[in-house]
Amino acid sequence: MEGLKYVDITQKIIGASFEVHKFLGNGFQEVIYQRALAYEMSQVGLGFAREIEQNIFYKDLEKPIGTRRADFVVEGKILVELKAVIQLEDVHLAQALNYLKAYKLEVGLLINFGSKSMTFKRLVR
Repeated sequence: MEGLKYVDITQKIIGASFEVHKFLGNGFQEVIYQRALAYEMSQVGLGFAREIEQNIFYKDLEKPIGTRRADFVVEGKILVELKAVIQLEDVHLAQALNYLKAYKLEVGLLINFGSKSMTFKRLVR
């Protein structure tokens, strides 16, 4: 993982996520994991914003065509999208990549608490 952008921050987020999964296991709604992760990230000194609404623009239209909310933007640099599903699907990956683009961020984490073992994917735009 050496040499990856924002690796120090993403390692803290992943560690906090493992702590949440270790305590809660799987089977809860996404919002439960979101609240627990907010607590764990604050415990390791990470600054974050939760559910920030972002306008979605299309081509040269001046008005947004809608909005989206990512679960977390950590340290103003990393998008974190949570899922609580049995298995991550391509649609979840596509959604997270679209959020990266909409939020104009380079690095993201897609974290799934719904399987027996917590899984994650590091995303780079």
